[in-house]
Amino acid sequence: MKTKIVKIGNSRGIRIPKSFIDESGLKSEVELEINEGKIIIKPITKPREVWEIAFRKMAKVGDDTLLDSEVLQKQSNWNEEEWEW
Repeated sequence: MKTKIVKIGNSRGIRIPKSFIDESGLKSEVELEINEGKIIIKPITKPREVWEIAFRKMAKVGDDTLLDSEVLQKQSNWNEEEWEW
């Protein structure tokens, strides 16, 4: 798709069609970068931003215990009792 660069004060801008915005996941803030002469517009993401909430929910229902704690206990006993250097 072709579009024109328009003057916005001392800056320049382009109009991005709504369908492009919706499909790309862009919100009110974006990240801009230049790579090999191309302007790249990306949505801002915060990795792991909801992990803390998920961990709190897990702790509340007791779902934050090690699944293999018995195996780990057996391994540590083996290391202490049977392992020879």
